[in-house]
Amino acid sequence: MCLIVFAWRPGHAQPLIVAANRDEFYARPSRMLGAWDDAPGVYAGRDLEAGGTWLGVGPAGRFAALTNIRDPQQVLGARSRGELVAAFLRGDLGVEAYLDQVASRSQQYSGFNLLVGDNGALGYLSAREAQVRLLGEGVYGLSNAGLDTPWPKLVKARAGLTQHLADPQPEALLALLGDNLQAADGELPETGVGLSTERLLSSVFIASQNYGTRASTVLIVEADGRRRLVERSFGPFGGHLGEVDLQV
Repeated sequence: MCLIVFAWRPGHAQPLIVAANRDEFYARPSRMLGAWDDAPGVYAGRDLEAGGTWLGVGPAGRFAALTNIRDPQQVLGARSRGELVAAFLRGDLGVEAYLDQVASRSQQYSGFNLLVGDNGALGYLSAREAQVRLLGEGVYGLSNAGLDTPWPKLVKARAGLTQHLADPQPEALLALLGDNLQAADGELPETGVGLSTERLLSSVFIASQNYGTRASTVLIVEADGRRRLVERSFGPFGGHLGEVDLQV
């Protein structure tokens, strides 16, 4: 994923609301959101190149999602970051225990931000800090830097989610994720990829010939454990490829 905004509200009628865009090269093969035959109770998209995923839910209220850290100078890890999400969804370790385990071997992966949660806790780990953080109630955003780093698209999307918290409807959150307006040059971060690429990556929804938003996903969790996942998939230049709507 390249943008995740989420509201964590323990004790609320809807304790977790997530709106996220996965940005990737269109040529990388992947499967749309669905049940995993080899992992009962897991629902997620799937990276068909390395076998992992970027966002999904699992048994016992488990949720996990990932963004990459944008840094052209970083040392590339030997392992696929997508396995970090998949392993939590398949497993039975608690939130803090799992993140502690990942922190101890984070150097095996290229830079990442990892969110994992269950019915009682939501935790965050940045590979740059390797320090586990259990999140309190609030509205948060993750892009390709640390938690709540105020890149323009994160600030915009987080504010949009906040406006919809009273009545979070998938269609409205998907519209928020479809915003393709690029930030002004003076607002762009400097991440070492050059001005034209910074511009391309500055919008909530990214579309080009070779790289862009592949999936927009909304997750709404109810207090009784019911979860609704809605995901739209896209191809080059933002062409719509399909939609999945699951209640699990």
